[in-house]
Amino acid sequence: MKFSAKQEKLKEELGFVQGIVEKRSTIPVLSCILIESEGKDKIKITGTDLDTTLVTIIEAEVKEEGSVCVPARKLFDIVRLLEKEEVSFTYDGSRVEIESGKANFRLLSYNEDNFPQIPSAKALDMAEVENAIISSFIQMTGFAMTQDMIRYALSGAKFESRDGRLRMVTTDGHRLALVEKEMTSAPFDVLIPKKAINELSRLTKEKGQCRFAEDENLLYFEIGSRKLIARKLTGIFPNYEAVIPKESHFVAEFDGIEMKNALRRVSVMADERSRAVKLTLSDGKIEIEAESSEEGMAREEVVADYKGETVTIGFNFQYLQDFLNVISAESVATVEKETEGEKVRAKTNSVNVRFEFRDNFSQVVMKPVKDSEYSYLYVVMPLRIS
Repeated sequence: MKFSAKQEKLKEELGFVQGIVEKRSTIPVLSCILIESEGKDKIKITGTDLDTTLVTIIEAEVKEEGSVCVPARKLFDIVRLLEKEEVSFTYDGSRVEIESGKANFRLLSYNEDNFPQIPSAKALDMAEVENAIISSFIQMTGFAMTQDMIRYALSGAKFESRDGRLRMVTTDGHRLALVEKEMTSAPFDVLIPKKAINELSRLTKEKGQCRFAEDENLLYFEIGSRKLIARKLTGIFPNYEAVIPKESHFVAEFDGIEMKNALRRVSVMADERSRAVKLTLSDGKIEIEAESSEEGMAREEVVADYKGETVTIGFNFQYLQDFLNVISAESVATVEKETEGEKVRAKTNSVNVRFEFRDNFSQVVMKPVKDSEYSYLYVVMPLRIS
């Protein structure tokens, strides 16, 4: 096999693919990628850990067709350090020679016959979703996936389409994030594993369309010249709709960015184990307080649109911070208007958040007040505080 390709493009695609493969696998070939010729002007690069697979095709000048299996991380390290020139590869049946400018490397290869067979979604009907939608969905919900791999069905995201709405939901048992958008699509209901969610987050940053399909065991995503294949999560996702409160006795609105900044300051004094903060709602304000028996305490007030009895409720401050970080990122809106043929850009750095709960022992719903193409809410369980 012999081909040459642009260093910059090769580095980009190897960066995506090497993130899939196992770094220290008991099966050596799973630490490798498979490079195959696709006619005279393209090569295909594949990486897999058996549960998640990424396939990408790039332009290349193929002088001799064939295939080769090489260590993913080492090849990426070599290519990313080369100058931005043509990179040539020659495989003689036992090792790969890599040349670019005055640099020359020889890399041992593995038997490509041992590389896993990759399934194809060619015969499946595929739905189309804009990359920007997938990217936004993941940004708004990804932080709420569980880190506890024992709770297997929660270690990913529920992705579904029904009743004219596309929806993504994540939960770790203590909190839940839900985002949806009106969109007509064939109905589906799948659980996407965390590793695939992380890869989709990277792959959908560019403009374009994501094509999606499923079969009995696998999920297929096509994004431009890249294909992501992931094994479905098994298990039963909780009935998340039952978790969302239907009524609220206490309702407050506040500036999300002001709250985020105040919470960040006060939480410096929170207990390291419980990460507890207290929010006390009273007329026109919310008081945030954190205390450590060994180090001291902190208190700060945030202006709020609230009228009613004084009530105190406790939280793990990180759970609030994660949501407010997402809201803050979404709030930096760019407004354009035409002024004498020129575009004037203005940024707004505020967003109101609605805060609803029935009592200080029941779950709280938080959601942005502003109009948006997405319907977004966050449910978090409070802490019992003394």
